[in-house]
This record gives sequence, C-alpha cells and structure tokens, in this order.
Amino acid sequence: MDNVEEHTPDLTTLRQKVEYMVEKTFPGEKVSGRVFADLVKERGGSLSHSYFSNILAGKVTNPSEEILKALGLGFGVDWRFFKDESDVVDDVVAGLQFLAKRRTGEISGLAGRGLDDGGLDPELLQYVLSLLEDNKENKDSRESRDSKKDGKDGRASKDA
Repeated sequence: MDNVEEHTPDLTTLRQKVEYMVEKTFPGEKVSGRVFADLVKERGGSLSHSYFSNILAGKVTNPSEEILKALGLGFGVDWRFFKDESDVVDDVVAGLQFLAKRRTGEISGLAGRGLDDGGLDPELLQYVLSLLEDNKENKDSRESRDSKKDGKDGRASKDA
C-alpha cells in the first residue's frame, strides 16, 4: 500500500469547496443540480437547482447565509465550511479523509499516540468510537442483506 500522505486541497473559492464536497460526498456519481436541490429540500432547506448549477459554474461567489446553510444541509457539514477563510474547512477535510480511509480499510481501529496524562478528550473518543460502531453496523447489515439475497439466510430448508 502506498504510504503517501493525503494533502489538503486548495479550497479558497465557493466553487472549489462545492466541487470538493460533491466529489467526496457522492464519489463516482454525477449529481445534477435538481438532485442536490431535492436532497436539500428533504433535509429541511431550500436551494434551487439553477442556483446550485450557477455555484458550480463559478457564477455565484458571495451567496447569502441562507444559501450557505442550505449547502451545509445538502452535504451534511457545518455551513460555515462554505464561508470565506473558514476555520471549519480543515476540520471537514480531515473528517472526510478519516471516513474515506475507514471505508477502504486503511483505518481499522484507534490508538492514541503522543497524548498527555489526560489522554484523549472523552467527547472526541466517544465520537470516533461511534463512527467505528456505525460503520461496523452498516457492514453487518450489508453482509446480512447480501446473504439473504443469495438464499443463505441461516435457516434450514424444508427439503433437508
């Protein structure tokens, strides 16, 4: 496995941030403005598909706070990520990189290194452990569903 450290991309413009979030939130998928607008609506926000398309085209550079909040809802991140020079950008990027590595199996557990006598912050530890547990539950659920599709649901057949 290549041990090249993933770098933080240059995310200075709204367009760069939205393109990055589309790539990381919907990997390998082509997401239309209409699909994204519907997703925002499902999550309680409001964003027109044409406005979203204009953001991706670089035509919108200074949207209202309401639009930023709608983007946050659609991508499931803190809306301040989309503000200019936001401190939240690095946190969101690091979180997405962590989740991607967890999904691909590059991270399978958690070990604290370089911690002081107080150890890892309890809230951070609980959050990371909940992510790991959610991932395990999702994996178990997928495996169970796949085995049922294949007729391997663990029940004895009547013909036996």
